[in-house]
Amino acid sequence: MRNVSPGRRRLTLAGQVLLLQLAVVAAVLLVVAVISFRQSTAAFTDERGSAMRSVAEYLAGGEVVRTAIDEPSATRTLAPFVERAVALSGATDVLVTDPDGTVIAAAEPSEVGTTLDLGESRVREGRGWSGDVEHDGRTYVTAHAPVIADDGTLVGIAVAEQAYPSWWDRIADSSTDLAPYLGLGALLGGLGTWAVSRLLKRRTRGLAGDEIATLADHRYALLHSIREGVVAVDNSGVVTVMNDAARRLLGVTGDPVGQPLDALGLDAALTEVIGGDAETRDAVVLTGDRVLVVNRRAASSRGLGIGGVTTMRDRTDVVEVEQQLSSNLSITDALRAQTHEFANRLHTISGLVELGEYDELASLLGTLTRERAVLDASLRDAVRDPAVAALLAAKVSQAAEAGLDLRIHPSSHVPALEPDLAADLTTVLGNLVDNAVDACRGGAGREVAVRLTEIDGTIEVVVSDDGPGVPDEIAGSIFSRGFSTKPEVLGGRGIGLPLVRLIATRRGGSATLDPGGPGATFRVRLPLVGGAA
Repeated sequence: MRNVSPGRRRLTLAGQVLLLQLAVVAAVLLVVAVISFRQSTAAFTDERGSAMRSVAEYLAGGEVVRTAIDEPSATRTLAPFVERAVALSGATDVLVTDPDGTVIAAAEPSEVGTTLDLGESRVREGRGWSGDVEHDGRTYVTAHAPVIADDGTLVGIAVAEQAYPSWWDRIADSSTDLAPYLGLGALLGGLGTWAVSRLLKRRTRGLAGDEIATLADHRYALLHSIREGVVAVDNSGVVTVMNDAARRLLGVTGDPVGQPLDALGLDAALTEVIGGDAETRDAVVLTGDRVLVVNRRAASSRGLGIGGVTTMRDRTDVVEVEQQLSSNLSITDALRAQTHEFANRLHTISGLVELGEYDELASLLGTLTRERAVLDASLRDAVRDPAVAALLAAKVSQAAEAGLDLRIHPSSHVPALEPDLAADLTTVLGNLVDNAVDACRGGAGREVAVRLTEIDGTIEVVVSDDGPGVPDEIAGSIFSRGFSTKPEVLGGRGIGLPLVRLIATRRGGSATLDPGGPGATFRVRLPLVGGAA
């Protein structure tokens, strides 16, 4: 599945995530270092700014400074005080100026006589001030304090300033405590990143990101191109996968992924299979106008159940053909029964001839002729369609072989039908009669009655028996069950009555069970012109 060109190996998704996470860790460490540097700078400003204010205020409040600042020897007189302030505070420079900013005394003698730029300071108004000042290419944290004479006049300005350390010095200063934490953070981040990448590598089978995307695209294309329907649900019954074939078979519109299975409006029997816990193999479910063969298996990942996957195939046409073949086979069975019956009668006739009982022979032949004539005449008059008439004749013989009486109601009348309608009618009639005969076997009943009539462009089929009937608890679901796990499921038991309703529904008719008893009465209506056969 991988497609790596020679000499060029692409990084796996785990490798890409590893590099990305390492980059994130490095970025976080850089941000932490910047924040620490800024905090160190702010701490220096606060600490040294306070110290500079104290130095300036101390110098400005000194008696000697206030009285000697106007004297001609002020530079020499104030120099010791300035030098002592520098020594005690660690300031870069301490100055005393006149009110105009001309330097009178300074720690650096060359500055005497120069003019100090007071900038935004409001010290001339008699207020102390502190802040950052730049000169000679460096930044200083500076404090100004007014020198006030005894009469309250401003006679000078005391200045204390300290240069900010260089960037490198500040980094070195902040890294004293920061370095161990940054190192520990980098170590933990690297180990965590490595662990995540290893886990991701196992989960992704060492594939690269584009390979995973390609696999997902292939999976999507394959899933939606197969003709079988595929439905997956999780443990809570929420649909996680449903391909196009499944949506078509189930009649689901829109996107069902993420919706509860119960909210899709599916038949209860189908919902039970898809959302159940049991494994299902080749179960037949009738939903709408389709016969589906359904298989379900539980899905698991690393030994944990994650839901179930159901596949389904449309076998509507196959089932209908098999049911029609079943009707033809029943005719064959009837012919076999008739052959057996005729053989027995021929043996009887042969015996009467050998015994010379000609009067008895004549009576028997007359009885047999009348019985056959009556049956043929009743079928010929009631049923004009040859296929339906042949099926009824076959069913009469089958019922007789089972010891039952199959009666054709005198009011029955069926015209010649179109081939597709005749095929559907024989399938419906064959299933209903077979069910009735089965219900009466073993002495549970003796008679099956069939009535076929044409009413307002609709063929009505009524098949009743005097058997035990249908229990009330299943009367409402016999047409919709359709489950069978027998090997002969297609065309086997469990699908006859649901198939009858399916055929009736597709033709725009109906199939119902009359309430009450005794026995059971099924009523099916098939329009002469209507839905697809």
